[in-house]
Amino acid sequence: MRKLTIHSVPILISFTWLIVLHQTFNPVILKGPDFLKFYLILISGFYASIFLLKNLKETISRTTLYFSGFILLLGIIKLVRGMILGKPIGFLIIILLMEIVVILIFMVDDVNKKIK
Repeated sequence: MRKLTIHSVPILISFTWLIVLHQTFNPVILKGPDFLKFYLILISGFYASIFLLKNLKETISRTTLYFSGFILLLGIIKLVRGMILGKPIGFLIIILLMEIVVILIFMVDDVNKKIK
């Protein structure tokens, strides 16, 4: 339950930012720079919560992987929408690639701990 609460805080903060500044619940309809700001707030808060859990000596659980999968899916949806509309998507691709690498690092670290 503590992990769920810790991971929910950055999501709540980023969606509060979205509602206050843009008066919408849907981040996919935002234009490029606004979506990137929202997405970077979401990712940085989420990874800060992961490092907080690591400092509390907690293991990376499926909850963490589900949250990271949700965030990755949101970026992929926006990527597809940008490709369909013919918009520039370079920064989003770089962010998504870095996110995939970080997710893989967490998964490999988790598998290594389970093997030992």
